[in-house]
Amino acid sequence: MNKFKMPFLGLVLLFCLESKAQNDFNNCTAVLLNANLIVDEYSPSGTCRISADAVGKITVEPVTLEEGGKTLPQGKRRFKVAIRDGNTKTLMSFSDKTYTEIAIQDLLKACKKGDYIVFMTLDRDLALPHNEVLVE
Repeated sequence: MNKFKMPFLGLVLLFCLESKAQNDFNNCTAVLLNANLIVDEYSPSGTCRISADAVGKITVEPVTLEEGGKTLPQGKRRFKVAIRDGNTKTLMSFSDKTYTEIAIQDLLKACKKGDYIVFMTLDRDLALPHNEVLVE
């Protein structure tokens, strides 16, 4: 009887792990500045750029895209931030804090032109395909 229990338990465990993985990254989110998308085009070829003198609040939120390109934010989500050095490509944590919003001016103080601000979600259901923002 024990010979049959072990393979069965292994199959149950595999099924549970597989079903968990299928729920990963199934809700798309975007980085927003003052409730507006930073990405120029919400597609695989979209790029994110921000002026070194930008002002306002940054959030990471699921969005609904309406006709005419207007976005409807669906609620702030938790994120962390890192800075990727433009010269060496070194990635360094901006802070140990978790944010739901942050002033872009605070992030830009830690950057120079050519650096990237990198946003990381904390919830496994959130996809954030445009997570790197070039500082111009």
